[in-house]
Parts: sequence; C-alpha cells; structure tokens
Amino acid sequence: MKKIGLVRMDTSHPFTYGRVMDENPELGLAYTMVYDDGFRTDEEVEWFVKKCGMEGRAKTIEELADKTDVGFIQGCNWDKKFDYARPFIERGKPVFIDKPFVGSVKDIARVRELVKNGAKILGSSASRYAHEISDFLALPVAERGEILSVNIIAGVDEFNYASNACEALSEIADSRAVSCRYIGSAERDGGKCELFCVRFENGVVGTYCVCLTKWHPFRVTIMTTKTSCIFTIDSAAVYKSILSRLSESLHTDTVKTADVERLINVTEFMLCGKRSRDFENGREVKISELSPDDYFDGDEFERYYEAHAPMIYCDR
Repeated sequence: MKKIGLVRMDTSHPFTYGRVMDENPELGLAYTMVYDDGFRTDEEVEWFVKKCGMEGRAKTIEELADKTDVGFIQGCNWDKKFDYARPFIERGKPVFIDKPFVGSVKDIARVRELVKNGAKILGSSASRYAHEISDFLALPVAERGEILSVNIIAGVDEFNYASNACEALSEIADSRAVSCRYIGSAERDGGKCELFCVRFENGVVGTYCVCLTKWHPFRVTIMTTKTSCIFTIDSAAVYKSILSRLSESLHTDTVKTADVERLINVTEFMLCGKRSRDFENGREVKISELSPDDYFDGDEFERYYEAHAPMIYCDR
C-alpha cells in the first residue's frame, strides 16, 4: 500500500479520489495524512481524516513528506503547488500535481529544472486519461484515419477547469502544440463563451471553446482523413482511469502518466491564447514568443474559489 500525503482539500478532488481508492483496494493507494493551510475549516479537515481512516493531520509539509510515500498536491492555487511539492522532491519522493499543472512561464522554467535534477513528477488532469480517448487512439490508423482536427467544449473558467479540456485535446492530438490564437467570444442571455485555436507540430488543428458562465460536459469532435468521431467524456469514470495510471507508476517506479513536457505544453498554448486575446487582437501567438510576464494568476483564482466554495467535507 502506497501511503499518500495529501496537500490541501480545496476542491472536491480529494473526496472523489479518496472514494475511488476506497472502492478499489487493488490500486494499493490510500490517503494516510493531510496537511491543509487553506480555507477549509478544522472541522472539515478532521471530518475527512476520520472518513478516510488517516493517521492524522501533519503540522508541516516536512512532517507529511517524512511520514508518507508520495505527495498529492491538490490545492486550487497553481502558483503554490511546487512550493508544496518541494519537501517531497528533496526527500526523493514522487509527487502528483493535480490540474492545472503549472500556471506561468516562470514556474515552467522551475519545473524543468526540478525534472533535470531528478524529480519524479506525475500529473495531471484526469480527463486526459478518459477511456473514450484511449479507445479512439487504440483504433488502427488504417481504420480511423489520420487526425485532421479536434474540437472540445467545456466550462466554466478560462484556466482551472478549461485545462481539463486542453489536456484532453493534447492527448488526442498526440503532438506538441506550437501556437494558439484567440478566435472570439459570444454573449447571449447572460451566457458567454470564448473560442481558441491551437496548432500542433504534426499538422493537427485543435479548437477549444469554454463557457465562462455555466458548466458543460466535455464533448469532443474528431475529424480524420477517413471519418468523424463524436463522444462525451464520462466525467465519473476518469478518476479510476488516472488513479490506475498513478498506481502503476508508483508501484513499478515507472511513469504511466503524460511526461512533464507534454503537461507543460498545455499551459504554454493556453498562455498563448490568453496573450492573443489580451494583447494581440487575436493574432496567432507562438510558444517561442512567450515571456516571463505571461501567467495565469493563481492567487486571484484562490480568492475567487474560496469565496464561492460550498462546504463539502461533512455528513450530508
């Protein structure tokens, strides 16, 4: 059994991951201790400790890293994730970084340096590992054709939740993105969406459309040289998929999740889209044009998330 040190309980993911691990003991994974310095109350943290049968609550991340095998960094503020991961990495222990993986050009450089120095970093969005995607990619190219374009829709914000859609897009394209441009937005009856276009090295063109006012399921359309395929990702099933990959990675000391460069690349093209929208009047922006000033603001998002987060760690 791999002992997981959980960092932050901001979102519903720890609850959902904990349930899936409990229902599937063959995964050999369990939350063992938690460190939480976020907005969840002591009552919520203690409730979850008891619910998961954890050994207790760590007073510091260093204590958490000493007493567990792997860190699961699951806070909502992406700017803090690699500070939380540092004690695990310093002890030679792997870390799982929940989505969004990284939010700025500056932190991308930091992550690359960590990996260069031997850090084992796993990630990130469960949507990347949806069985609908893996089933499609497993079809022989002679049968399904070469991919020409991919479109995916999602809600409900420009980065935190949209990163799920973009990781799925990255997985399907199966190539490095080189640029992104903002296409435009639409507003009607209190609803608003934004549309972006991504170009990949292998010639695939991808678009992602994000509704900023309402949750939408991940609906995917793939056009190939032979046919088209349309499906909706089963959001309830993706957690078992990612935990299966994490379990195999941790128990075999191999990496069965996407490599770090592929995860970083998602943030890169999303930053290109943001720059195209905010500063370039919709011009296509190449990743090579990004600067250290390009970022999504994790602190701002944490304040927003805290203000709108319901109590979920309690008996219902």
